[in-house]
Amino acid sequence: MMELQRRLPFMRGNFLVLTVRMVVGQICRNMVFPYASLLILAVGGSNAQVGVVNSLMPLAGLLVFPVAGYLTDRRGRVRLMAVAGYLSAFTMLIFVFAPSWEWIAVASLLQGFAVLEFPPSSAILAESLEPRYRGVGVATMTTLANLFAVVSPYIAGVITESLGNDVGVRALYSIYMLSFIINTLLLRFLSGAEPEGDPGELPSVAAILREVYGGLPDLIRGMPREVKALSIVTGLAFISNALTAPFWVVYATEVIGVSNVEWGLILFIESLIKIGLTIPAGMVADRYGRARTLLAAVLVALASLPSIVLATSFTHVLLVRMGAALAVALYIPASTALMADLVPRRMRGRVMSAVGRGSVMVGSAGGGTGGPGMGYLYTVFVVAGSILGGVLYSADPSYPWLGVLAACVVQLLFVALFIRDPETRER
Repeated sequence: MMELQRRLPFMRGNFLVLTVRMVVGQICRNMVFPYASLLILAVGGSNAQVGVVNSLMPLAGLLVFPVAGYLTDRRGRVRLMAVAGYLSAFTMLIFVFAPSWEWIAVASLLQGFAVLEFPPSSAILAESLEPRYRGVGVATMTTLANLFAVVSPYIAGVITESLGNDVGVRALYSIYMLSFIINTLLLRFLSGAEPEGDPGELPSVAAILREVYGGLPDLIRGMPREVKALSIVTGLAFISNALTAPFWVVYATEVIGVSNVEWGLILFIESLIKIGLTIPAGMVADRYGRARTLLAAVLVALASLPSIVLATSFTHVLLVRMGAALAVALYIPASTALMADLVPRRMRGRVMSAVGRGSVMVGSAGGGTGGPGMGYLYTVFVVAGSILGGVLYSADPSYPWLGVLAACVVQLLFVALFIRDPETRER
C-alpha cells in the first residue's frame, strides 16, 4: 500500500472514493449500454424509435443541469448525488419490467433527471486533484474503471445470447440497479466536498433557472477563448455519439453480421487497449501538453470512426473499435485536465453544468449519449442528434457515420486554431 501511495500520491481521499464509484458504475454500464438498443427492438420498437428513446434522456438536462450547477457552487453536493443515485435505481426497475418501447421511453426520460449528479461530481473531481496530477489522475481513474469492467461486454454478450435479447437485457438492467445502490452508499465516505462560504437563503427553482439562463450570456462572455473552443469540440463529440451510439450494435449485428458474443469480444479487446493506453496518454498530456494530445485524439477519431461503413467482417469492426480505443484514451485525460486548468474554482459548478467537465467517451458504442462530461448547453443538439440518428439510420445505415466524419473535421479545425495550454493552471 505504501508503494502504491508513493507511485500514485493522488490516489486518496475524495479522489479514491470517486474512483471506486466509477469502477462499480463502469462494470455495469459496460454490460448494459452496448446492448440497450436490442431491448427496444425486442419489444417492438423500430430503428427510428431507438433514436427517439435515446433523445429523451438528455431533455431533463435543460431543467436539472442549471439547478445542479447553481447548487454545486453553493451547497448540497453530496445530497444531490444521493438523490440522483436513488432515482436511477428506481428507474432501472422500469427498464426491467417495461412491456413496450413506450415504457422504455418513459424510463429514459426519468433517467435524464439523474444528471443532478454530474456538476457536483465534476467539481469534486477537479478539486480532489492537484493541477500537476490532473492528466495522469483522470487517466488512472479511467484505466482502473476499464480494467475491472474489461469482461463486462463479453459477459453481457453471453447473457443476451443465452437468454435472448428481451430477457437478457432486462437481466443486465437489474444488475445495473444494484450498482446505483452501492454507489449511493459510498457517498458517506466523501469529506470536505461542500462549497466554501455561507450559501445564504436558497431561492426557488424558478428563480434559479431565471438567474442561470438570464446570466448565461455573461457566463459565456466570461469564459476564456480556449474554454469556448473546447466546449464546441466537446459538444460535437456528444452530438456524434447521439447520432451513432445506439446503432453500433445494430449495425454490427444486422448489417455486418457479427453475433452478440463476437460484439462482446470486440468490446473486450477494445477495453484492454484502453487499459493499456490511458495512463501513458495521461502522462503524455501532462508532459507534452493537453492541447497537442487532444489534437492527436481528434485525428485518430477522424481516421477510425467513420470507416465502420467500409467494414465487412469481424476483423474490420475490431480494427475500427481499436481506433476508437486509442482516440478515447488520448481524449479523456487531455480534455478533462484542460477544462480543470482553464475554469476558475469559483465558477466551476456553473461552467461545468453548462459545458461539462470536458470528458467524452469518443465513439461510444453504448446507448447513452451524455454522461458526467455533458452540460445543458448541449441538450437541444444532443436530442436533435438522437432523433436525426434514428431517421438517418432508417434511410441508410451509413448516414449517421457520415455525420461523424463532418463533426470530426470541424473539431480538428477548432483544436488546431483556438486551443492552447494555459500558462497558469487554475487550482
